[in-house]
Amino acid sequence: MKLNSKQLRVSSPSNEDIKNLKRNPIYLILDNVLDTYNIGSLFRLADATGVAKVYLCGRMEYPPSSRVHKAAVGTENWVPWTTKSSALQAVRELKRENIQIISVEQDSHSISYKDLNAKVSFPCAVVVGHESYGVDQKILKQSDIIVELPMYGINKSFNVWGSAAVILYKIIEGLPSK
Repeated sequence: MKLNSKQLRVSSPSNEDIKNLKRNPIYLILDNVLDTYNIGSLFRLADATGVAKVYLCGRMEYPPSSRVHKAAVGTENWVPWTTKSSALQAVRELKRENIQIISVEQDSHSISYKDLNAKVSFPCAVVVGHESYGVDQKILKQSDIIVELPMYGINKSFNVWGSAAVILYKIIEGLPSK
């Protein structure tokens, strides 16, 4: 079952539809994402890309929240998610499970998103950060890859959900065919 946003606002997929959803070996970690619109949009993105689980970490708003729900249009009800006190905690737990950590951040160690696919291994986790402060430095030190998008204008950064979308779809290109 595929529902557009208008349909999602008035109905939900069945338990059977949710059970049959394909999940990719990709996790999404939100590090203190502030804006509820971004949080909801990241849930929609997680649904669209078949993310296995979303980690909501730190000081941010969690579902149930009418503001998150408005942007998520219900996807927070079937995308698997959990909370952690910090993104660093989530990163450390996933690293112990041999999950590659990819942080989206402008950093002296960043690679271009164009070079990402050759370096990604599965399963992997994508970390996105606070809209003003980015991904915490402690997390960047734990990251296997730091990736960034080129910025050609005056603006130095891109919206957190937009950046995540580019990176997640780039990663999906490298998924093995089944």
